[in-house]
Amino acid sequence: MKILRTLGAVLLRLLALLLAVWAAAALWYDGPASRAWAGGLAGALLLVTLLLLFAVKPFRRGLAGFALVFLGVLVWWLAIPPSGDRDWQDDVARSPRAEVDGDTLVVTDVRHFVWRADDDYDVAWETRTYDLDDVVGLDLFLCYWGPRDIAHTILSWEFADGRHLAISIETRKERGEEYSAILGFFRQFELYYVVADERDVVGVRAGPRGEDVYLYRLRTPPERARGLLLEYLEEVDALGERPEWYNAFSANCTTQIFRHVRRLMGTIPWDWRMLVNGYLDEMLQEEGVINTTMTLDELREASHVSEEARAAGQSDDFSERIRDGLPERPPPPPF
Repeated sequence: MKILRTLGAVLLRLLALLLAVWAAAALWYDGPASRAWAGGLAGALLLVTLLLLFAVKPFRRGLAGFALVFLGVLVWWLAIPPSGDRDWQDDVARSPRAEVDGDTLVVTDVRHFVWRADDDYDVAWETRTYDLDDVVGLDLFLCYWGPRDIAHTILSWEFADGRHLAISIETRKERGEEYSAILGFFRQFELYYVVADERDVVGVRAGPRGEDVYLYRLRTPPERARGLLLEYLEEVDALGERPEWYNAFSANCTTQIFRHVRRLMGTIPWDWRMLVNGYLDEMLQEEGVINTTMTLDELREASHVSEEARAAGQSDDFSERIRDGLPERPPPPPF
């Protein structure tokens, strides 16, 4: 029993230290604008944590004291309000809106920038009208910028007239800000849904940013694709009224997708590849959501559209050209 108590105390101290490191980082990144004040608070928290965990006897009293300190930091951190009124970068400057009248969808501020480089572009926003009865399918883009474990995900809705409406869930950055994977875990970036045509949101990743882009056709039935689009656009409108924080763990480009899917379909099984989303295509093929007539390696090779996207540039048939020779969309499941 003594060994078990000792092991339990060690594990609790380790957990408390990890929580203290996170809390100190939260104070450093999200605390006072003064680096001196933020650093002082973070250092004080770590010092108090060490005293409570290793100097206060009995151990449970020190642990209870740490729990109160951590809870105080957590309550403060969760209360930090997001904002919809900042000096935003041009590509996230407008909040798109959607209006549905029967089967007619009108989307305001659809982005269709012409990108030559990340800092060289033509600003362009449009109001576009779609017939919801013309939704015929749903596609998934996986965009890799570095390690293959992590990708950026984009959903794109296909309409019977050949148009595509893409929505990319990203960070809303202020002028002068750059994305950081570490900062993404804190209250540094608001959540933003880029509603755009594929020439913009896919073209900039394959072109100026040099990312590896893969395009997978999903077996999603048209009526479910339509429902998911409306679910997305409801969130787009809500963010215009009530901003939310982006979080690299809990509210990112992929976890948000599954949040919307759950709202539409109910509970779906959790899979580790929802977080390590570079392997999302592997998960989707196992579930039969994307093409299963070839091996995953063959499917990835056939779905790699970076060169096609770069060659298509700003051509009017961008979406058609990147789909030329793409594996067929799986038939929707029977009901």
